[in-house]
Amino acid sequence: MIRITDSLAIGEDDLVWNFSRASGPGGQNVNKVSTAAELRFDVAKAFLPEDLKLRLRVLAGRQLTQDGVLVITAQETRSQERNREIALQKLVDLLRKAAHRPKRRIATKPTRASRGRRLDSKSRRSQTKKLRSSRPDAD
Repeated sequence: MIRITDSLAIGEDDLVWNFSRASGPGGQNVNKVSTAAELRFDVAKAFLPEDLKLRLRVLAGRQLTQDGVLVITAQETRSQERNREIALQKLVDLLRKAAHRPKRRIATKPTRASRGRRLDSKSRRSQTKKLRSSRPDAD
């Protein structure tokens, strides 16, 4: 089990790993060894709360396929094991961010003083612009 939060965990059997050859520097190693890690996590079939799934769909963006599968790739290092750890950490971070319920905003009205300050600044700005446009008096 991979622990996401105190009350949320996912099973290792929910993750599907694929490895391929990575691009970039690495000499002959890059041509011979499959070091790039691709992690697939089926959000649609996962045992997660529905509100978390909705937030995850928004946060994942293009990483989520049409079928509801989250695809995370990592090819930063030359080590397959390290790329695997990086991809898993990306998944955990994404799930933790989705698990955080945003605080509901309570609409408030501006105070009388703040409205007054706003109107004062508008009138000062208006006066400044008015002075710029007027022609100086000829003496």
